[in-house]
Parts: sequence; structure tokens; C-alpha cells
Amino acid sequence: MNIHEYQAKAVLKTFGVPVSRGVAIFKPEEAAAAAKELGGPLWVVKSQIHAGGRGKGKFKEPAAGDKGGVRLAKSVEEVETYAAQMLGNTLVTVQTGPAGKVVHRLYIEEGSDIEKELYLSMLVDRSTSRIAFVVSTEGGMDIEAVAHDTPEKIVSFSIDPATGIMPHHGRTLARALGLKGDLAKQAGELATQLYTAFVAKDMTMLEINPLIVTKDGKLRCLDAKIAFEGNSLYRHPDVVALRDLTEEDEKEIEASKYDLSYVALDGTIGCMVNGAGLAMATMDIIKLYGEEPANFLDVGGGASKEKVTAAFKIITADPNVKGILINIFGGIMKCDVLAEGVIAAVKEVGLNVPLVVRLEGTNVEKGKAIINASGLNVISADDLDDAAQKIVSAVRGK
Repeated sequence: MNIHEYQAKAVLKTFGVPVSRGVAIFKPEEAAAAAKELGGPLWVVKSQIHAGGRGKGKFKEPAAGDKGGVRLAKSVEEVETYAAQMLGNTLVTVQTGPAGKVVHRLYIEEGSDIEKELYLSMLVDRSTSRIAFVVSTEGGMDIEAVAHDTPEKIVSFSIDPATGIMPHHGRTLARALGLKGDLAKQAGELATQLYTAFVAKDMTMLEINPLIVTKDGKLRCLDAKIAFEGNSLYRHPDVVALRDLTEEDEKEIEASKYDLSYVALDGTIGCMVNGAGLAMATMDIIKLYGEEPANFLDVGGGASKEKVTAAFKIITADPNVKGILINIFGGIMKCDVLAEGVIAAVKEVGLNVPLVVRLEGTNVEKGKAIINASGLNVISADDLDDAAQKIVSAVRGK
């Protein structure tokens, strides 16, 4: 689960992390009051969308101006003008794709006197099962470009969960960022604050770009992005309350109601699979035969009739889907039970595109017999390779 920048800063502030003062607004008429509350003389008007590259982004509508999604204002009147231009308009960045995202919220933030821009992020290192810091002196830039062009400027180190954050980690962070004296001390305190927040809130990613050094010698987080572990949200109702459904795909929202792991993609073949690894293999083999998957959809090991029906509705709601491939291993549930669920789902939801079903596991022959005897336009497959070839051929009209 992702949250907006202003929400991320509010979370970090509760752990003592230094952030700039700001006010979130939702209507243009709220802009002047927010600017006056902050006091000026400089304000930064920031579009709040779940995507990076806002500053270099462009609005689709000419009326929104051409200054991007993050703008510096030098008067209350400019803050009002920018708010009126940006709210309700569609911002396109390198991460939104050509469709862009509609800006429903702005963050009016006090300006900062910047001496230096740094980069700091934290993530879960899957190879070591530890939380890792990734830092660079090249803040305010596209970190992917830094990694490609000057990888030596990126330093990473991980934290042993048995010890947690220690003073030497703060010193390592300070050295990597080239900070000395009081700034090094501040870096140590910041490392502890961020690690504490990361663990306490079950984060999976925290990025601060840029982390700035102000002209009066203070560290401050000028931007913040946070992603949370979805499986841990039951422990954090305060985080769940921050969810912005307007930033999420409607099909993904519906899938979450049924505990389905769903990610919308750009292809034409809808996939319904039980197990993440099997789902990845299914998408790979579809691509191998020249087509593209329309989604990642894992119904889980205990796929029930209700889940299958919900998954069907979600897949068929995508107008780009020209065919559906079901690839289920009957382990916890038997294949004949799964087949009955598939048939019931097809009858309830309807089917206007080719459907190929591959079942494997307990009672697989019974499952195939149920599908073949259903009288519906359902194609049975013997294995994954056979299933992939059949759905690709069907989508291509062969």
C-alpha cells in the first residue's frame, strides 16, 4: 500500500524525523488560507499523486500551465493561481504512463534554503532478509540514472535484525553522505528515527529524495515516499485510514475485497492462477508464445467458488481481455471441486471470450470430465504448454 507525500511526512514526523511544514488542500479556495498559515515568503505547491517525476511532469490540459507538478510560488496570489490550475487536471510523468493521473490533492509547503541535496532510501533486502539503507550524495536526481552512470556514488549497508540500529550505522551513513561535525550527529539520529519508523510501521520501502542540508546546517526530508506491507495492515488501522482509492485501479480495489492478489497489466490474455510462482510461470509462457498477459491474478491455494467467481468478474471487466487462461493446481482443493467452481462462475458471470482451463493435481480426470461435459465454450488443456498454445491460438482466431 502506498500513501501520498504529505501523509508520509506526517508518519515520519511522529518518529521525530525533521520535515518541512506544510498543509494539504483539496479545493482551490483552500490555497490562500494554507499559504497564509505557513507565512512565506516562499511556498512550494506540490501535486499529490502516487507516482514519481512530478516536477518534470506535464499536465495534459493547456489551462494547467507548463511548469510541471511541483511549483515554486513567491506570493499568496501565485499559490492560488497554481492551485486552481493543478487541482482536477491530469498530470503525466515518467511513472504514470501516457494516461497520467488526476490531481485531487495538493501539498502547500514552506520553501527551504538548500545548501546540498542528498539521497536516502530504505528497503527490505530479500537476499539477506535484512533492512538495507541505500544512500548517495547525488540527491534530487533520478537514482536509476545515478546507478547507471556513476554506481560508485551509491552506498548500501544492511542492519542485522538481531542488534537493530547501532551507532556505527549512523557513522556509516554520515561518511557515505560526506557529512561531518554536527551534521554527522544529525545523520546518526536520523538513521535511528527512520529505522524505528520502518520497523514499527511494517514498511517495505522508504525513499527520501532529496534529503537536504539547509544553509543553516540542518538535515531535512524534503520529499518522502512510503510503501507498506499489505499483509501487515491489520496491525495498522491508522495506516489503512490513509489509503486513497482514487489512486488505485478499480479492479485491484475489487480484488482486495476477496483477498485476491491482482495486478493489472497491458496485455490481452487474462490469467487466473493459484500460487504466485505458478502465476509468474503462466505469464512467462504466454509471452513465450507471442502474446501478453492482461493481469497477474493469484487466487491463493484454497481457491473457493466465491473467489473464482470474483476473479472472473474482475478479469472480464477489463475491455482489453480477448481470452482467459485458468491454470490451477488442485492441492488443498480437489480438481473436480475447482472445475465445478469454474463452471458455476462462467454461468453466473457470462463468457464472451475464449477460455482455456488447465487443471492438475488430485482428481484431475474428474475435473476435466466436468469441464468437457459442461456444454460451455471452455477448452480443456493437458498441461501448461498446451494451455498456453491453445489460448494464444484462440485469441488470434486460429
